[in-house]
Amino acid sequence: MRDTKESRLLLVLLVVVAFALITVDIRGGENSPLDRPRQAAQSVFGPVENAVSGVVDPVGNAVDAVRDSDGRSSTISRLEHENAALKQQLGSKDVTRNRAQELDKLLKTAGAGQYAIKGAQVIAIGAAQGFSWTVTIDAGSRDGITRDMTVLNGDGLVGRVTTVGPSTATVLLANDPDFTVGTRLEGSMELGFATGQGDRPMRVQLLNGKAAVHKGDRLVTFGSEAGKPFVPGVPVGKIVGVDPSGGNLTKTLLVQPFVGFTRLDVVGIVVVGPRTDPRDSVLPAKPTPSPKPKPKAPASPTAPASPGSTPTGGDLPPGTATDTPTSGRG
Repeated sequence: MRDTKESRLLLVLLVVVAFALITVDIRGGENSPLDRPRQAAQSVFGPVENAVSGVVDPVGNAVDAVRDSDGRSSTISRLEHENAALKQQLGSKDVTRNRAQELDKLLKTAGAGQYAIKGAQVIAIGAAQGFSWTVTIDAGSRDGITRDMTVLNGDGLVGRVTTVGPSTATVLLANDPDFTVGTRLEGSMELGFATGQGDRPMRVQLLNGKAAVHKGDRLVTFGSEAGKPFVPGVPVGKIVGVDPSGGNLTKTLLVQPFVGFTRLDVVGIVVVGPRTDPRDSVLPAKPTPSPKPKPKAPASPTAPASPGSTPTGGDLPPGTATDTPTSGRG
């Protein structure tokens, strides 16, 4: 720009406007009218700033390294990097070991029920403000996942698929209040319907109000037509409470789910259900109670010796003669 009278006047005007804006911003404090323009500028130039920072940071780091290149700082920096790398390695080993155990348990459960599954990993949880219990998994329509497929893990029923994208899917968890699944009681085959209650035990309405149930009894899924949304035989939970029916047609049970919904990691989506109902075969074997020790028989009391009686055998005190004395002298 040429140094003219107009350019000088424009420069003075811009300086005056800048000072005016600074004054207004300072006096406005938290309610400054420039907050919105500042936020808009930040949203526009923020990505550019991050990109420039990524390019400039290595140069700045190199300058700092040259400036602080004495022996002690170099040693400290090297030890810090080694320590961070060691922590990351140990952490990754723990995560890998845990996932291997979860996968092994999942495969055993799927094998017991003859479920053909697609393995996936939980990568996100649902928004808390939605008052729903959902998770996002890293498998979608490209992996053969469709809506209303059963989701399980090595412990039992996790939920069902509700929405599917190309590479991800949303799973409604079994403890969600909008979740309902048909159940069957182990052994007696009594049918009911389980509904989620968030972080509380599931509520099960047993169709037979006179059915004999006890705490600790276990339930599995009853199954749906064509295996959607639920395949049969998936472990649901165990009874922790029974409400008296009071003459009602149904009986209400409180069931603690087998699955820990707050620590989900590896899950399996059932893509093909079993040919036959596995019934209770997927449930783990109940632990056999240890036999109670037999009570010891009370020791019989020893009869007191009669006066003048002589102890026999090994009961004689040392030095006691056992021969009977004869009368008279020889």
